[in-house]
Amino acid sequence: MDQKNNKTQTIIPNPWDSLKRFTGARIALGRCGASLPTDKLLEFRLAHARAKDAVYAAPDCERLKADIERISGNSAFLLESRAQDRAEYLKRPDLGRRLSEESAALLASRAPGQVYDIAPVISEGLSAIAIERNLRPFLELLYPELRRAGLSAAPACLVRQGRVAVADEVGSLLGARIAVILIGERPGLSSPDSMGIYLTFNPHPGITDERRNCISNVRPEGMPCGAAVSKLMYLIRGSLRLGLSGVALKDEQEPDDALLEEGRGGMELPS
Repeated sequence: MDQKNNKTQTIIPNPWDSLKRFTGARIALGRCGASLPTDKLLEFRLAHARAKDAVYAAPDCERLKADIERISGNSAFLLESRAQDRAEYLKRPDLGRRLSEESAALLASRAPGQVYDIAPVISEGLSAIAIERNLRPFLELLYPELRRAGLSAAPACLVRQGRVAVADEVGSLLGARIAVILIGERPGLSSPDSMGIYLTFNPHPGITDERRNCISNVRPEGMPCGAAVSKLMYLIRGSLRLGLSGVALKDEQEPDDALLEEGRGGMELPS
């Protein structure tokens, strides 16, 4: 008996196998006796290693800053949170929510002194890989939309070791009506490169999470950049019109199937 036929008889298939085409999640892996097939176990260990690498990887901030300045056509600030290193960042989320004293003073001293509609903030968060892979294509779509809508954007701020709430302080110092942070999300075992987007109206330190809107899982296999930019622009317009954000700002945008299919590589989605 050849090896292929022997493997087919050894591995017991899962009845959910037909659903695998709808998701990248680990379902319907089959079994060999009471265990996972060896190849599926090795794939799991590889995915776990990639997730850990995403958490501990350091972003190339100088290259990211250059990309941001090229795309935005404006200077960008490179800032630090209060977390001194990666270990402290992971143990003390509160330190990642505020700028270091030096960064806060730098931003305050160089703030242009005008009111902006949007303060763009970027941080590697819990996945530098997410920012490395998704930031440039996202910004290349976002900035033309901001210009088309007549919205002013403050100089972008790239914050090392930042958490979501660090954008509140940045937005306040820059005098922006809305802070938008692009941040690496906590890696999943099938998504180590997922970028999150958080929008907050009237940003200032101390804002709680129910006053934010979130767009999650921005990556080619999740929500493609085109769909994410469309949703963000919808939320920005609504936030400026109503003067609020968070749970009071409802997302009633109809999904655009063409934008959702962008970048998925032909994955068939459930209707």
